[in-house]
Amino acid sequence: MPSTTITAAAASTTLNLTAASSSTAAEDQDIYDEIEIEDMTYDSNLQIYHYPCPCGDRFEIAIADLRDGQDVAVCPSCSLMIRVIFDEADLPAEEDEVQQQEEKS
Repeated sequence: MPSTTITAAAASTTLNLTAASSSTAAEDQDIYDEIEIEDMTYDSNLQIYHYPCPCGDRFEIAIADLRDGQDVAVCPSCSLMIRVIFDEADLPAEEDEVQQQEEKS
């Protein structure tokens, strides 16, 4: 008869994987929509991308957050969130890079 003994480490790993997948699933359920970054408005002074929210306010995400790998923009007035679809190479250059290029010219 085969043994069905599960070690504590194996049980812990299984529980951690289950918890991780359910938190991702919960996050996906909270996402209102997925929006291409080209459809958003970029404010170069504030370094923030905006997109209209159904509540009348706007979803916001900072360019620094996008560079750090975050892709969820939130509305400051309600609980809605959107996932921003983007390629990091298409983001505007950082201010330091722009200043260095101007100094070389």
